[in-house]
Amino acid sequence: MTFLVNDPTEFASDALRGYVAAHPGHVMLAHGGVVRSSETPAGQPALVIGGGSGHYPAFAGWIGPGMGHGAPCGNVFSSPSASQVYSVARSAENGGGVVLGFGNYAGDVLHFGQAAEKLRAEGVDVRIIRVSDDIASAPAQEHRERRGIAGDLVVFKIAGAAIEAGADLDEAERVAWKANDATRSFGVAFEGCTLPGAGEALFHVPAGEMAIGLGIHGEPGVREVPMGTAQEIADLLLSGVLEEEPERVEGGYQGRVAVLVNGLGTVKYEELFVVYARVAERLAEQGLTVVAPEVGEHVTSLDMAGLSLTVVFLDEELEGHWLAPADTPAFRRGAPDTTDRPARTGVHTPGAEEVPEASAASQEVAGRIVAALAVLEATAAEHEEHFGHLDAIAGDGDHGQGMAYGTRGAAAAARAAAEQDAGARTVLLRAGDAWAEEAGGTSGALWGAGLTAAGGVFDDVEGAGADEAVAALVAAIDAIVRLGGAAPGDKTMVDAALPFREALLAEFEATSDLAGSVRKAAAVAREAAEATADITARRGRSKVLGDKSLGTPDPGALSFSVLMDALGASFAQTPDAADPDAQAPDGP
Repeated sequence: MTFLVNDPTEFASDALRGYVAAHPGHVMLAHGGVVRSSETPAGQPALVIGGGSGHYPAFAGWIGPGMGHGAPCGNVFSSPSASQVYSVARSAENGGGVVLGFGNYAGDVLHFGQAAEKLRAEGVDVRIIRVSDDIASAPAQEHRERRGIAGDLVVFKIAGAAIEAGADLDEAERVAWKANDATRSFGVAFEGCTLPGAGEALFHVPAGEMAIGLGIHGEPGVREVPMGTAQEIADLLLSGVLEEEPERVEGGYQGRVAVLVNGLGTVKYEELFVVYARVAERLAEQGLTVVAPEVGEHVTSLDMAGLSLTVVFLDEELEGHWLAPADTPAFRRGAPDTTDRPARTGVHTPGAEEVPEASAASQEVAGRIVAALAVLEATAAEHEEHFGHLDAIAGDGDHGQGMAYGTRGAAAAARAAAEQDAGARTVLLRAGDAWAEEAGGTSGALWGAGLTAAGGVFDDVEGAGADEAVAALVAAIDAIVRLGGAAPGDKTMVDAALPFREALLAEFEATSDLAGSVRKAAAVAREAAEATADITARRGRSKVLGDKSLGTPDPGALSFSVLMDALGASFAQTPDAADPDAQAPDGP
């Protein structure tokens, strides 16, 4: 468990402030993460690498010459929000474009992708690298669809070295993908990790067994097998990664490999060395030459008991970059000279934009939106533990926390905007940004996008009624479906959201009763959410665990139905929300 905690909700930001205070010569705070304390050389591509907190040294620990230029840092096991990625990238970029690097997880793909779109709209050239080294998460022919685990270190080290050596954006992107495609990892867990402030691990491994194919976000393994000795575990992991060893070809891979034995948080260094001794012996037996091995904690998962093995099949180019100097707080190798690099003069901070002028009618609707978001906040807090337990069965256990963080952030942002006399559109846009930033992860990105799309239905001048409220709910769901890319039957929020949408439209057309329509649609969504217990997940982290998700409803689908039911109930308690003929505006 995590012993040293103040407020669990502030753990990630507290840790980040302490990290920066401990390494002022390397990093400084930027909105949502850290950047180098020295300016990026003019025209040099900025390597911005990141993900959720809880993985130190990844990712903030790798910022410095020869590696990353900035790291957006999300909540524990949750992707940083698009605004955090954007701000860190803006602070790091200095005319050479940006390489965004992250592990291949749905939330990171969404948030980093949204940040990339915003940067490109402003004229910044952006390339995206999704590390995908985990052999347990997809078959060999789908290597780039796998999730990223400890291979993050190797890919970002090699990409950073290429940039330090003078690579432009095109070349940096090419080298990064080449490193990713040469990297394979495989892991095993002996016990799950515990989120800060929680009293129970996200999962337990049965006594005498070990979980094969773990993730780094508290996900259990793909399967359990009898516990082995250190030698047997080393053989198991090495055999797995060497199944995908490429052919040795002239001018390419010649049997030289980089090796990383990575501890996930609890396994001690001496234990890792015991494993590496066997790995080194086996590699030598097979005629493979190890180049600059790394044994230690590099990509952790809080206090998870486990380890992973990474092997990189090197050619001359990749080996040169792997051996090149680097100077970061957590990874150093023959550090480059940085004496002539100017100190950073500032970082990008999201502007406190002026609130657009709004009419009294739109402000009244904004007040209803604030009240509706307060209901969602209270509902998510009430169900936080339940949602988390559902997610821990075949996910990373943070869905309850993410929903609580997201709704709280959205409600607070909406209240703050309304206190500045904002209209309905502005209140929803601010709430959407805050939900995405506070929650992180896939659900944060999707709910944030949903609120933003709902805001597009309103404006800050006109009032609104029940018709606009229904249109806003439909727009939100359409955005969630469009951005998430899931289809019915994938075992996601979409399995509840689409039935809700169809039932809402049909019921409202028949009755014009907003509150009743939302509640009836929520009942349909709840039934659809419960039915996902019979589905094997096909998307997200749960898909890696296959049949483990059977028998449990999808947490995202269930939370959607619960929040929509609470929203409908709140409308029913507001007389003019239930009465379409009332003079005051209906709906949120």
